[in-house]
Amino acid sequence: MELLGFMTAEDLMPIVVFIAIVAGTFMLMTAISKRNSQAEERLERIGRPKSLAELELNEKESQNRFKTIKDRLSKFGQTVDPQSDLEKNALRVKLANAGFRSENAAAIYQGLRIASLLVFLVPSALFFVTAMGFTRSAAYWTIAFGAIGFYLPQIVLSLLRSSRQMEIFLTLPDALDLLVVCVESGLGLDAAMRKVTDEMKNHAKVITEELSLANLQLQMGRPRREVLHDLGVRTGVDDVRSLAAILIQADRFGSSIAQALRVQSDSMRTKRRQIAEEKAAKTAVKLIFPLVLLIFPAVFVVLVGPAAIQIYRQLLSKTPGG
Repeated sequence: MELLGFMTAEDLMPIVVFIAIVAGTFMLMTAISKRNSQAEERLERIGRPKSLAELELNEKESQNRFKTIKDRLSKFGQTVDPQSDLEKNALRVKLANAGFRSENAAAIYQGLRIASLLVFLVPSALFFVTAMGFTRSAAYWTIAFGAIGFYLPQIVLSLLRSSRQMEIFLTLPDALDLLVVCVESGLGLDAAMRKVTDEMKNHAKVITEELSLANLQLQMGRPRREVLHDLGVRTGVDDVRSLAAILIQADRFGSSIAQALRVQSDSMRTKRRQIAEEKAAKTAVKLIFPLVLLIFPAVFVVLVGPAAIQIYRQLLSKTPGG
């Protein structure tokens, strides 16, 4: 198969392999040189004590490396950044639900989408053009892999968002129970949130992170209504939004916060139990297909197989020629 009128696929394959080997060697040598330079810097740091200004300068240089990558990705993603405010806010809310609350998170996310598109598109184009030539099938396969690379960050973001929301949903009733105990013992809502953060930071990191951020915003002087509303929006969990609405109403009308928290905790436990019962009820339906397609044929062969063999032998023995 000729490519470009004067080269065939067999002639182009050694060139592609040579370029891949050169690129791999260059990356390996770069990594080794960086490792040696880091080792030399570490030995120099141990052998000669540096001043405070030099140490701060080294820390700034190490931070600037990651900052440069983030800046390049953010500039790279500004080309496909949503233009309307509604789209920007929707994307920022999705990123906040997944735990990314930086100002440049949206631009970095768009940059990652473009980078993922190029990573999937360029090698697939080289491979399919080399294997199939400049045909319609090669173009279709290249476009398909490019679409996979473009939508892969969106799928990963959706998975991170759903897993984080599920973790918040499962740990929120325990946090509410501890919050009720703290409020009923005489602590205010701010102090109760700090206590919950200290007690549950080892096994409920996501909800304690959100509560600590809300508590920090309260300490900075933001109104409690805005802080609770932002807490519900950041998490994206309906139960947290309803909890924020209940606390806002309790703070506005002066009702008991402990009673509101207890009611919300009981309702969440009921909801979690109903979800578990629903999943248990669906188990029998989900087992039908594996039973019919996989387990039942094996059991049928084991039970009916010997009898079928005996019947076959008896029929052969009773035939006139047997």
